[in-house]
Amino acid sequence: MSSSETAVLGGGCFWCLEAVYNELRGVSSVISGYAGGSVPNPSYEQVCGGRTGHAEVVQLTFDSSEISFRDILDVFFTIHDPTTLNRQGNDVGEQYRSIILYSSEEQEGVAQEAIAAASALWPRPIVTQVVPLERFYPAEAYHQNYFERNPYQPYCQIIIAPKVAKARQKFLERLKQPTAH
Repeated sequence: MSSSETAVLGGGCFWCLEAVYNELRGVSSVISGYAGGSVPNPSYEQVCGGRTGHAEVVQLTFDSSEISFRDILDVFFTIHDPTTLNRQGNDVGEQYRSIILYSSEEQEGVAQEAIAAASALWPRPIVTQVVPLERFYPAEAYHQNYFERNPYQPYCQIIIAPKVAKARQKFLERLKQPTAH
């Protein structure tokens, strides 16, 4: 029996997270967007300006009978550095912070457990925020499926492709079956 859940996560550029989660079995939808701030219906330019309080995030819809929220978070703590405050690599600013926006007490508890477990994997303290989800705003259409649509764009080749490759190797058993073209 399928059980559909959603998760909202931010770990730097939303294109990176979207590219990885799109490949996982049990994940049916990944939408890039904004959450965690105070400005309603923000634009990409506003979020990048750093005055909205929003982070770049992805909203995942997943079948919890195929992949658990904890599994989603284990991938999350592998594909970004949760120890850098308001930055991922060269992307600097509050919009690139590590954040888990939970929609239930159960998700909050699982997030805290995942952080405790992931702490053993990182040499510095984890700074991931765990806060309630108030509102998710989808990003503009040109941000959706960005890596899939722009695989040869330099940012995709230099930043996103290595993260996708790392996730494919580490989570091979969790990948969707390749589709014939």
